[in-house]
Amino acid sequence: MKLLFSTERLPIKSRFERWLEMLEEQRLPLEQEQLDAAPFEAKLEIATLGPLTMTRVSEGPLRSEATPSAIRRLGDEGCISVGFTLAGITKVQQRDRATAQRQGDLVVIEHQPTVMTTSPGNQSLYLKMPRERLESALGPARHYAALTIGSELATATLAMSFFVELSRMHHQLDPATAVRMGSIGVDLIVASIAERMARDVPLPLSDSVLVQRAKAHVEANLGDPTLDPPQVAAALGVSLHRLRDLFRTHGQHVSDWIWQRRLEVAADRLADPACAHITVGTLAGGCGFSSRTHFSRRFKDRFGLAPGEFRHAVGLAGH
Repeated sequence: MKLLFSTERLPIKSRFERWLEMLEEQRLPLEQEQLDAAPFEAKLEIATLGPLTMTRVSEGPLRSEATPSAIRRLGDEGCISVGFTLAGITKVQQRDRATAQRQGDLVVIEHQPTVMTTSPGNQSLYLKMPRERLESALGPARHYAALTIGSELATATLAMSFFVELSRMHHQLDPATAVRMGSIGVDLIVASIAERMARDVPLPLSDSVLVQRAKAHVEANLGDPTLDPPQVAAALGVSLHRLRDLFRTHGQHVSDWIWQRRLEVAADRLADPACAHITVGTLAGGCGFSSRTHFSRRFKDRFGLAPGEFRHAVGLAGH
């Protein structure tokens, strides 16, 4: 990653002031204050992978606030951030949620008024991406923003490890490959958020939140060929009739949504050079299809091409 700023060689008395000037230059809408009297130390590194921006921040104990006016000036409503805590503790307050992240945890941060505090020796890796990248699979970010996705989830640990390695090795990749790797990493983030949301014990919730929980459960279990509406209803603790009514109010059917997501994920993998070595049959099984014949028929009905033809059409060798 490219080093943008370091306090290492700066006079101690001017370090924090220079840090604030750098934040202003980088259009980072934060008002900050130090939480102790120790000499301030900080470092900022950055890398860009197509639509994805990675920023690694090493800093001492700080209180950072993104105010409404600062966010309006930035004008980044179409973006969202994901933070991995690599060392220390990070605390995030956003909307009506206040959570803490320890080493290995991740958190989604909307571009909304936010208060964040960091502990001594804190290091975090932040990913800025198009908001639609998460919301197309998981629904409105307000349902999972500032929610701790803990390192006890294997998917969260895998996502963090992937991006730590990508931040270390991205300069060895050609630009197109780096972009693809970033996209694969975001898929891991989506899977970890979906798993975390699906684990929550459902309380009396609004209809829209229940639908998003249902979709999160689907996303986390797409590879299970037995996934069906009754299983989703049981996971949410609602009746099948209730689940179907909820989806109908959104103009959807539960079973149609499951097949739609399976086919969309399959199409993404067929078009991904990183998956070119995977046979169509294996890929179909990974998306929850019990047979290649069934997969091929549904795929052709949806996209107008058989899976192998689709793979050829996007320039990959057929399997």
